[in-house]
Amino acid sequence: MLTIAPDIEVLARFGRALADPIRCRLLLALREAPAHPSDLADRLGISRTRLSNHLACLRDCGLVVAVPVGRRTRYELADERLGHALDDLRAAVVAVAADRTCRDAEEKGCC
Repeated sequence: MLTIAPDIEVLARFGRALADPIRCRLLLALREAPAHPSDLADRLGISRTRLSNHLACLRDCGLVVAVPVGRRTRYELADERLGHALDDLRAAVVAVAADRTCRDAEEKGCC
């Protein structure tokens, strides 16, 4: 059971980051490879301003870091274990979604 405040805060930050579909897409894109903001904006089909706001959130959450490369900045996951965590989380969610043991799932839309 999690009772240590820093553990709970870390999970809450991760949850905030995952609460937005664009941030999820950003994390998954950076899981594949580090990238420059202009490339990420093009890839995700969003404005650079909007992307900048989401990258700032992910930086504040401690999930991504900005790496200076000459006059440009490249973004990458703050720790390679985050990529593994995203993979594990996706696998767990898929497993739960596939488990239809609740008899009332269709009627209640709960499981």
